[in-house]
Amino acid sequence: MQKTLPPLIILASLLVPALQATPAHALPPTKVWISGNGSDGSVGCPANAPCATLNHAFSVVAAGGEIAVAGPGEFGSLLVTKAVSISNDGAGEALIQSNSTAIDILANPGDILTLRGLVIDGMGVGLNGVRLDGALTALHMQNCVIKNFEGSGNQFGTWAINYAPSVTSHIFISDTLIYNNGSTANTGGILIEGQGGNGVTAVLDRVHIENNVLGLKVDNQFSTGFGSTVVVRDSVLTGNASNAITASVPSGLPGALLFVERATIVNNAGTGILASGVHANVLLSDSTISRNGTGVSAVGGGQLISYGNNRNNNNFGAEGTATSTFAPF
Repeated sequence: MQKTLPPLIILASLLVPALQATPAHALPPTKVWISGNGSDGSVGCPANAPCATLNHAFSVVAAGGEIAVAGPGEFGSLLVTKAVSISNDGAGEALIQSNSTAIDILANPGDILTLRGLVIDGMGVGLNGVRLDGALTALHMQNCVIKNFEGSGNQFGTWAINYAPSVTSHIFISDTLIYNNGSTANTGGILIEGQGGNGVTAVLDRVHIENNVLGLKVDNQFSTGFGSTVVVRDSVLTGNASNAITASVPSGLPGALLFVERATIVNNAGTGILASGVHANVLLSDSTISRNGTGVSAVGGGQLISYGNNRNNNNFGAEGTATSTFAPF
């Protein structure tokens, strides 16, 4: 007598070939490559077949992954909506040009952006080199050049770096050159601006800020909670058409605290260091301030506190004096 198979066994035997024929969904790659001679038709952008633009590479790479430069090229601008690293470790010039904003950050809380070895060029008409007007937990920037953002009519101002996070955020910049940026009085090199109840922690280490309108401005005009804490160390600010360093805090708003250590602040047309507002505080150590329009100035109740080991002389206007001095220990 012929035996019949149970219905469940028959169903399983039919499903096995179907399951074997269904391809698995590949996960996005965690590292992709770009090159000036690459192609955006490349699938997955591996090292042996890089893609050509940052936008395509960004659409391919997994969140938190890396876009690496395989060869020199001009890679277009980028809207950043997830965590990513963009790195060039000696492949030649990795150029990002824009007549608007080169790297525009619209990420999420918890996201981290890393930029290394990039040349970001506004070609004399660009508005912002790197702009954050939303959420980002941290920006790390090393060995970059940001230049020639000199456009006008921008509601956010024209800056090499315009960092105005909507969450508590951190920015770390090292071994970077920022020059020829800004077009009007309140534009220039780096703007750090807390918003709402959020503050910014920033460290600028071995940064050159040269020939901009303003050099570095820390502005708490839109902050209602935490203030900003900024460290400037082993850096040069020179040739700027206005102030080299400005800490500006309108009355009644949270403070800005700047530590300036081993900085060279020379040949700026405005004030070398300006502390403006009751809660604008600058601590100054082992720095040289010379050949500026004014050396140092504290107005509106601002505080400029010296460790007593600085050199502030030979400025074209008033040298200015510290509001107080820490005793050495």
